[in-house]
Amino acid sequence: MSEPTDAEVLDRFDRRILDILAGDGRISVTELARRVGLSKSPVQARLRRLEETGVITGYRALYDPIRLGLDHVAFVEVKLADTREAALEAFNAAVRAVPEVEQCHLIAGSFDYLLKVRTGSMTGYRMLLAERISTLPHVAHTSTYVAMQAIKEDAAGPLTAR
Repeated sequence: MSEPTDAEVLDRFDRRILDILAGDGRISVTELARRVGLSKSPVQARLRRLEETGVITGYRALYDPIRLGLDHVAFVEVKLADTREAALEAFNAAVRAVPEVEQCHLIAGSFDYLLKVRTGSMTGYRMLLAERISTLPHVAHTSTYVAMQAIKEDAAGPLTAR
């Protein structure tokens, strides 16, 4: 029998804590405890355990990229010329250094990676594609799809609904 995953050992209180924090990472422990239905000490212990085990990986501020002038979103399919492990690792390391790439996923399909890229304009994206993305290690081909409107951009969503 295999070891249980983190998801398998989370009880309803842990999942509720995660749901609440996903909506408001600045909530006080006292208010979190009240909303979860536990006292402050057990909630603090649960938070510490969730952080130490890597279930909670950090806290950050969310901002509206459109208000910051970053309203051009493109999805880029990337096909590599070489897909051996060393080539994948080289691409992975290089793409992490491109701040305009918000997400990068290794894909099982007709291309190798799918990138979500955010820039201020089509001109900015065109320059990024030519000067940075196309020059990443082992890139053979790219295809771009420009998003016209974001309909839903949430994190994983509520755990209690799963």
